[in-house]
Amino acid sequence: MSEDLFPSAKRKPFQRFVPALFALAIASAAFSAFAQSKPALIPMPQEYSSKGRIVLEHGISVTSDSDTEDRFAAQDLEDWIGKLKIETEHGHSASEIELMRSDSHSAEKLLAGAKIDAAMHDEGYVIVPTEKGLAVIGDTASGVFYGVQTVKQLISGTGPTATLDKAMIRDWPAMKYRGQDDDLSRGPFPTLEFQKRQIRTLAAYKMNVYSPYFENTLQYASNPVPGLPGGSMSKEDVQALVEYAKPYHVMIIPEQEAFGHLHHVLKYEMYSQLAETPMGNVLAPGQAGSIDLIGTWFDEIAQMFPAPFMHIGADETHDLGKGQTQADVKARGLGPAYVDFLIRIHDKLAPLNRRLLFWGDIAMNDPDQVKRLPKDMIAVAWTYDPEPHGFARWLKPYTDAGMETWVAPGVNNWNRVYPDNDYALRNIQGFVRDGQAAHSTGMLNTTWNDDGEGLFQEDWYGVLFSAAAAWQTGTSDLAQYQDAYGVVFHGDKTGKLNDAQREMIAIYQMLDQVKTRESTDALYWLDPWSQEGQTVGALMRPIIPQIRMHAERAITLIAQARAAGPLRETEAVDAMEMGARKLDFIGQKFEVGDRIATLYREVYAQQNSPESSEIAETMYGIAGANGLCEDMRDAYNYHRLLYSQLWLSENRPYWLQNVMVRYDLATQLWVLRSDRLKAANRQWRQTHKLPPPEEVGIAPQS
Repeated sequence: MSEDLFPSAKRKPFQRFVPALFALAIASAAFSAFAQSKPALIPMPQEYSSKGRIVLEHGISVTSDSDTEDRFAAQDLEDWIGKLKIETEHGHSASEIELMRSDSHSAEKLLAGAKIDAAMHDEGYVIVPTEKGLAVIGDTASGVFYGVQTVKQLISGTGPTATLDKAMIRDWPAMKYRGQDDDLSRGPFPTLEFQKRQIRTLAAYKMNVYSPYFENTLQYASNPVPGLPGGSMSKEDVQALVEYAKPYHVMIIPEQEAFGHLHHVLKYEMYSQLAETPMGNVLAPGQAGSIDLIGTWFDEIAQMFPAPFMHIGADETHDLGKGQTQADVKARGLGPAYVDFLIRIHDKLAPLNRRLLFWGDIAMNDPDQVKRLPKDMIAVAWTYDPEPHGFARWLKPYTDAGMETWVAPGVNNWNRVYPDNDYALRNIQGFVRDGQAAHSTGMLNTTWNDDGEGLFQEDWYGVLFSAAAAWQTGTSDLAQYQDAYGVVFHGDKTGKLNDAQREMIAIYQMLDQVKTRESTDALYWLDPWSQEGQTVGALMRPIIPQIRMHAERAITLIAQARAAGPLRETEAVDAMEMGARKLDFIGQKFEVGDRIATLYREVYAQQNSPESSEIAETMYGIAGANGLCEDMRDAYNYHRLLYSQLWLSENRPYWLQNVMVRYDLATQLWVLRSDRLKAANRQWRQTHKLPPPEEVGIAPQS
C-alpha cells in the first residue's frame, strides 16, 4: 500500500496540493493509508487517511456541475442524507459536498500535480477535504458516482449530531466487472420493485453488473409456452429494469441457459425432439432445431438488453452423450462434442455483436479442446467451496489458451435455512484473490435456489463481501469486513449484528465437523423418527446443545441491536432472525424427538408397575396443551408465517405454495402424532394398556 495519498503512475514523490479556498500543508507521514485503525467502509478504499471529523449540526449541502449523471449522483447523496435526518441546507453555515470532474478548474486546483492516473480513469475517484467539507473528483460519471457511495459511508449517526469523516481517499477497482448472478429459475421470482432495490444496493457497494439467470423464466414472443406469466420477466419488465439501472452504472447481463438446465423447456411436447434424453435437461447438439431455438431466443434478448455481453450458461451438461449424441460422444469423446456446440452457438450469435460468457466447469476438463474456442468468448470459472490449495486450476485451462476469464464464487445459500457464511466468505476471498492474480477481468458472485426456498434478503452478507473483494486489491480482510458490515449496511453501532452473524457461522463450523452430509434445509425438514433421522440424530446429538446456544445468542443479539436504535435494511435483519430461529429449531426438533421417545418407552415399561399412576400425567406432557408435540406444531406454523411475509416482501406469489405445502405437511405430521399419542393416553385410562412405541410412530430403539 502506498505511503502517500496521490502517487503518480511512476511513483513520483508527492507534490503539495492547494485547495480552492485555503492552503493545506500536509506532512508525508499523514498519507499512510492504514497507519490508523481501519474505518468501517465497504469496500475499503485503496488509499485512505482521515483528517478528523466535523459535526453536521448546520446541515449539509451537495453541489455538482451541470452534467446530468453527476446531478443524479448528487440527488442520490441528498436522498441518503435525508434518510439520516440531516438537513440538506445551502446556507453559509452548512457543510459542503462538492462533486467535480477532474478537468474542471476547481478540481485542478484541489488535485494540483497529483492527477488521476490511467488505472483510475474509468471508475476511480479522489475525495479531498475542503474548508467546509469534501470534494469528490472523478474523470467520469462512474467515478463521481462511486465517490458519492463512499461519502455516504463517511457519515456517521443521524440528525444534527451526525458527523462527517474528512477523509482523503484515492480509490479505484481491482476488477473491471463486479457483479451478482441472481437465480430466477428455481422458485423465488422477485418483483420488479425488489429488483430495483437490488440494483440500488449493488451500486451502493460499487458493483456494476446484475445478471438475472433464466432457464424458462424470460418471456419470448417467439416461444411463449415455457415462460409462465406471473413467474417470468416480460419485455416490459426488462425495459423498465434496464432503464432504471443506467444512472446507477449497473449493466444488466442476461443469462439464458443455452445447452443444459433446460428441463422446464424440454418438458413441453413441442420441444421434446430437441432433448438429448426424454424429459431431460440438455439440448441435443445434433438437432438442427436446437441451434435455431437458441438463435431465436438470443435475437430477442439482444433487442431487450443493450449490454455488450450475453451469458449462454452451458454448465452441468451431464446428459450429454446419454441419448441422441451417444454415438458421436462414444466415437469422439465428450470434449469435442461439447466444444463443437459452443462454437456453433458462438457462430450463430456472431451477428448480434455481443461477447459471450459461458460457465467454465465442463470445457476445463479437456484443455486441448479449450484451445479451439473462439478467443472473444469469456470463460466464467465457478466453484463454491474454500480451496486450501488455491483456485488456479479452475482458471488455468483458459488462461493457457489465451482466453479472458471471470471468477464466480457463491454465497452458499442453496439448500440452507440461512447461508453458510463460513464457506461463502472463505470461498469468495480466495477465488477473487486468485482471479486477480490470474488477471481475470470480472467477478460474478452467485446465489442459487436449488431447493426453491431461497430468500435474497438472507444473502446480503455474502453479496457485499464479494463487492468488497472484487473492488479491493489482493486478499480481502475478513475481520475488517465482518466488523464493518453491521454499521455500514444496517446502521448498527452496537456491533451486535456482526456478533450474531459470527454466532451463525459458528453453527456451520460445528456442523462441518460432524459431517452429517445433510444441508441445513434437509435437517430442518427431516423427521427425527425416520430411519435417516435416527442416523443423522446420532451424529448431531453431541453438538446440539452448543448449536442451540449459538442460535439463541444470535436471536438475543439481534433483539439487542433492534432495541439500541433504529436499523436500516430491516427486512434483512428479519431474515437473519428467521434463519437463527430455524437453526435453533433443528436442534430442538432432535431433542424433542428424543425426549418424546424416551418418555414413552419409560411409561410403556412402567404400565404394570406401582408407579403407573403417573403415566397419564406424563402422556399429557407429551401430547396435551403446551406439550412437546405442540412445540413442533407451533414452531413450523410460526416459521411458516415469518417465511411467507418475507417471501412476499421481495417475490411474486408464484411458487410460494410449493414451499407452504412443506410447512403444512410438517405441521400435519406432528398434529397427527399428537392425536395418536392422545388416543394412546385415552386407551391407557380405559384399559391400563399402552400400545407399543412402534404403533404410535416411535422408531425402534437402536
